[in-house]
Amino acid sequence: MTTNILIAGVGGQGLVLATRIVGGVAFRAGLQVKTCDVIGLAQRGGMVWGSVRFGHAVHSPLIPEGQGDFLLAMEELEGLRWVSLLKAGAVVVLSRETILPNRALLEKDDYPKDVPAQLATHGLKTVCVEANSIARQLGNKRLANTVLLGALSNYLPFAPDTWLEVLRESVPSATIELNEAAFGLGRTPSL
Repeated sequence: MTTNILIAGVGGQGLVLATRIVGGVAFRAGLQVKTCDVIGLAQRGGMVWGSVRFGHAVHSPLIPEGQGDFLLAMEELEGLRWVSLLKAGAVVVLSRETILPNRALLEKDDYPKDVPAQLATHGLKTVCVEANSIARQLGNKRLANTVLLGALSNYLPFAPDTWLEVLRESVPSATIELNEAAFGLGRTPSL
């Protein structure tokens, strides 16, 4: 069986690092892993996404429509954008961050209201995480992606120590302690 994880956000939120860490954890657990990141020409604020698929025989990094098990949404609108890739009952780890896209800023399009409720109408389990608030409390807003990884780790079959090993290898050495704290706070169920 293959587990399918979609990671979605906007440029500058650390999506490439998050994809690398999730893939690294699955690989360290002895599973076959395929990943991809689609960042193209996205600048900060532009749509980006990645996928991680792991299991005993994985042939492509692309998640078939309706087969996603998990969505790590680093921004609320991006949580809605990818619903068609998820299966009923999938888990959405949703950052409560709102980054208004150009259409909302320039053309005055409406930004969706109550994204968690909209996700629930699709039969999805939504875990809301105040990742940016937690990251700011730790003194570095770039830790939000690590907070979200901590929340996602609660739903995947990998030991916290494996996550921390891969995290330590993936972030700059000067930020290891802060990233470990962010990951731990993300694992806290009271988010």
